Amino acid sequence: MTSISSPHSGDSNPPKRSPDRSRRADIPGSRASGFTLIELLVVIAIIAILAAMLLPSLGRAKGSAHTIACVNNLRQLGYAATMYADEHAGILPPRLATQRWPSYFLNYYKNKGVLRCLADGPQPPATDITYTNQFPADAVPRSYFINGWNDYFKSTLSAAAFQAYMAAQDQNLGYKPGVAPRPSETILMGEKKSASIHYYMDMLEPGRSVDFPTLVLGNDETELEQGRHGGRGAGTRSGGSVYVMLDGSARFMKYWRALGPALNLWCTLDKDRSSPEYVVRY
Repeated sequence: MTSISSPHSGDSNPPKRSPDRSRRADIPGSRASGFTLIELLVVIAIIAILAAMLLPSLGRAKGSAHTIACVNNLRQLGYAATMYADEHAGILPPRLATQRWPSYFLNYYKNKGVLRCLADGPQPPATDITYTNQFPADAVPRSYFINGWNDYFKSTLSAAAFQAYMAAQDQNLGYKPGVAPRPSETILMGEKKSASIHYYMDMLEPGRSVDFPTLVLGNDETELEQGRHGGRGAGTRSGGSVYVMLDGSARFMKYWRALGPALNLWCTLDKDRSSPEYVVRY
């Protein structure tokens, strides 16, 4: 029998018809290219507007996160001070020129990172470097200092004994937090200026302040940082800082509120908290 073959029966892979891509240009509304220059500029402009709207919110969120971290740092340091006092007859460390409170409290806060506020920068904050081989925690970049209890010791010591205390010459004298009549309203620690090397906030140590350049003032106006968080910049006297109280509570307070106008919360005695000798009226 004679077989009838297809015209392409001998071709196992018949050629496929390629699409006619040139016809796409003839379809109404179609384009061979992507965005035009004008469309691209519009997209860039929209992105820029959205970024401008979001960046302030992101900045505020970052600032709030730094404030919360600072509150946590000071709360931990406050707990460390409380635990130290509990194990040392209710007394805080003595004021010495060798070992300072960061090394005294180290066994209780452990992580040296809590000594620095994230908003204190960009350069590492200053600290003293004396005896750092013996007490390395005292040399860690540090954002905080502790109350020097000046009003209390001035009222309870003789003039000579008070001078010896301020000169760090009495190795046996430490403050007893239990004698404070208002522990929830008495500051234990606060934020120091980034360039300050002070470990103690001494209201009766004379110095100069950019806020009151003609006056001789204490550390509460020369070394204390009052506007690290939420302010409009250096020299604006805006924003606020974080403090931990004797009862262990930590809080943010607006600029000046720790010093007046009615009460200076660094003072421990009621008669001193509202005294013109200590209260800052701005």
